[in-house]
Amino acid sequence: MSGVTASAGDDRMPDRLTIGTFARAAGLSAKALRLYAELELLVPASVDPVTGYRFYTAGQLERARLVAWLRRLGMPLAQIRLVCDLEPGLASREIAGFWARVEADVAERRELARTLVEELARQGAAGSGVVNLVVDGRVSSSVRGFFVDHAARTDVGLVRESNQDAAWSGERLLVVADGFGTRGAPASAGAVRALRLLESGPPPGAGVQPADLINAMQDALLDAVHEVNAGIGRLPRGGHDVPAGTTLTALLWTGSGLALAHIGDSRAYVLRDGVLSQITHDHSVVQFMVDSGRLSPEEARSHPQRSLLTRALDGSADPRVDISLHQVRAGERYLLCSDGLTSVVSPGRVRDVLLRTTDAATAATALIDTAHEAGAPDNVSCVVADIHESLR
Repeated sequence: MSGVTASAGDDRMPDRLTIGTFARAAGLSAKALRLYAELELLVPASVDPVTGYRFYTAGQLERARLVAWLRRLGMPLAQIRLVCDLEPGLASREIAGFWARVEADVAERRELARTLVEELARQGAAGSGVVNLVVDGRVSSSVRGFFVDHAARTDVGLVRESNQDAAWSGERLLVVADGFGTRGAPASAGAVRALRLLESGPPPGAGVQPADLINAMQDALLDAVHEVNAGIGRLPRGGHDVPAGTTLTALLWTGSGLALAHIGDSRAYVLRDGVLSQITHDHSVVQFMVDSGRLSPEEARSHPQRSLLTRALDGSADPRVDISLHQVRAGERYLLCSDGLTSVVSPGRVRDVLLRTTDAATAATALIDTAHEAGAPDNVSCVVADIHESLR
């Protein structure tokens, strides 16, 4: 990191430190130092031309200790290199943003673990005919079945010549995909086509276990990756491939809950007791800047790089798709949408539309109409699902 010097304690050290002495002072292993030298993250001050032995200086200890601390946080080496080259104020923001993402990931896994524990407890109590679960200090009894009223709408918008979005709603599956690049339309269509195979699984409320729900979603995502890669193909342009791919946000429903899969900047929301909450985290450059404190959410909406993604189904063999489980309650309304809606319609306006519309089909259509009123510069897709308690 620029602008830092060795601490007072380091002044007592010799100017040239062996790799062993430097490793002990920095809290790093000699093996790690060799790796960081190869990556040009922490290069020795000198190397003996005869023996190849590496030497460091006391002035390098501050950077080495920062690298050690960041590795203990679990930060990737590529990001550590960026942090070390920043001035202290910007570096602190970068670290804060990284840790915010770590905490968000932990919270997501915590929710998944909580859901699995609750479901297993419910199964254990099922023999008595009454299910008692403790959730956030509250006891819920006699969990009953649900059914979903759903609708999907997709629209080309007012500026684009073609629609690269794809959307679907069915008895078990809700999905939105937003294609990008020359072959964005085949990519999004392929992703939705692969996930639609989930519709042939057990009907909602048929006793599907949480693990089975997650496994089904993961298997379908593998098929979606193959479909997207086949849809993208390769289009040479000046010797380079044309970037193409798709976002994907999907909910797989059973009578006891929802499995959520998400990658990219399409979004999923839940309207519960009049409060609209986003239950996905955008994988985009501007979201990263918001997380690290460089932008406010309001500034992000109009930022020139708001369409740049950090994760998507884009031809990579093993894309990082977020998967989580969510408990459902009667009276909830779920919304899946592409950024063609959220880039021009504020969350408050989305909430107002969802509150005033009485059924899923009317809500989905009204949201697209609202995007048109705001200019609809991009394709717009909305899937709305209402959770109702089954009386059967």
